[in-house]
Amino acid sequence: MGYTESMIEGRNPVIEAFRSGKTIDKLFLLDGCQDGPVLTIKREAKKQGCLVKYVTKERLDQLSETGKHQGVIAQISAYEYADVEDMLELAKQRGEDPFLFLLDNIEDPHNLGAIIRTANLAGAHGVIIPKNRAVGLTATVAKASAGALHYTPVAKVTNLKRTIEELKKQGLWFVCADMDGEIMYQLNLKGPIGLVIGNEGEGVGRLIKETCDFTASIPMKGDIDSLNASVAAGVLSYEIVRQRLLSAT
Repeated sequence: MGYTESMIEGRNPVIEAFRSGKTIDKLFLLDGCQDGPVLTIKREAKKQGCLVKYVTKERLDQLSETGKHQGVIAQISAYEYADVEDMLELAKQRGEDPFLFLLDNIEDPHNLGAIIRTANLAGAHGVIIPKNRAVGLTATVAKASAGALHYTPVAKVTNLKRTIEELKKQGLWFVCADMDGEIMYQLNLKGPIGLVIGNEGEGVGRLIKETCDFTASIPMKGDIDSLNASVAAGVLSYEIVRQRLLSAT
C-alpha cells in the first residue's frame, strides 16, 4: 500500500519517525552539528541503513516547508519497499523463472519510474535498487512509473554485489548492460535471470560488472555512443522477453 511522500522536520519528530518504523529514504543533516539529539538521529539512521547527507543551512532552508527544521530533515518514502524474497515467491506463484531488474546508481527519478514501468510490462518479478547513490521511491518516481509502482515490487538493499552473489546461490544468473559487451542477440538470455542496468554516465560499476556472468551490448548505428538508462533497460528486457516466448513455443 502506498502512502504520500513527505518531509519530516525537527529533531524530535525525526527521532520518533525512525522509532515508529517509518521508511526514511534520505536524511539531511546540518554539516558539523554533533549535539545529543543529532547523535541519536545518526544512530537510528545507521540502524535502518538510511542514506545521510550533510548539507549547509542554506540547503536545509530550501528543503524546509516549515522553516523550523532544527538542522534535521527526513525524506519519507512515497511507497513501501518489498523484500527480495517476495519477488522470488511471486515468480514461484506464477510458475515462471525469476526475472529481476537490478539498478546500479540510477539517481534520476524519471529514469527509475520509467524502468519500473518497463519491468512491469516485461513481466519482471521485481526491481532491486541500492540504498546509496540511488534515488528512492519518491512521488516523482511513482508518477513516472504510470501506475506500475502499485504492482511491481521494489526492494532496497545495502549491498548490490552481495545481493547478486546470494541470488546466484538460488539459481539466478546475471547479465549487465555494457557497450563493450557481447551483442545481446548472440547471448542466451533464457532461464532465471537478473538484468543489471547502470546510469548512462558511468554505466555499471566495476565490482558489480565483475560479479555478473555476462555483459550485453545493444547494437547502435548512430553518432552518439549511449542510450538513456531506461531505454537501454527496455531494449534489453524485451530481448529477454522475446527469447522466453520462443523457448515456450
